[in-house]
Amino acid sequence: MATGGGDEEFYLRYYVGHKGKFGHEFLEFEFRPDGKLRYANNSNYKNDTMIRKEVFVSPSVVREARRIIQESEIMKEDDHNWPVPNHIGRQELEIVMGNEHISFTTSKIGSLVDVQSSNDPDGLRIFYYLVQVLPSAPCRAL
Repeated sequence: MATGGGDEEFYLRYYVGHKGKFGHEFLEFEFRPDGKLRYANNSNYKNDTMIRKEVFVSPSVVREARRIIQESEIMKEDDHNWPVPNHIGRQELEIVMGNEHISFTTSKIGSLVDVQSSNDPDGLRIFYYLVQVLPSAPCRAL
């Protein structure tokens, strides 16, 4: 198991998508415990085809993703007061780090105005910034 330093298990999955005029459009990526990074992007706009990529990442990439998550303190948050998914779309974030397992679901966030107007602006702000930074983890580890 390529946990990237340490013996604790690590798994991360992020999904953002909606069902609309062009069908089910989404972006999803996951870091698996064996070091595999899976990516899928489905856009049916102008008959685009789904993009799927799988690679194995180095332990330093896994360490960087773990570091980003730990520093964000997202594992302390609760999505109970976050906006529920709606016709605009949904976001999902699932993380397993060692003995901790969290799973968040919320609506798509258009801007910080959506964050500020939520019932939990502090927690949702952490989520909002984290899901913007996570995709850069492979590049940041170089």
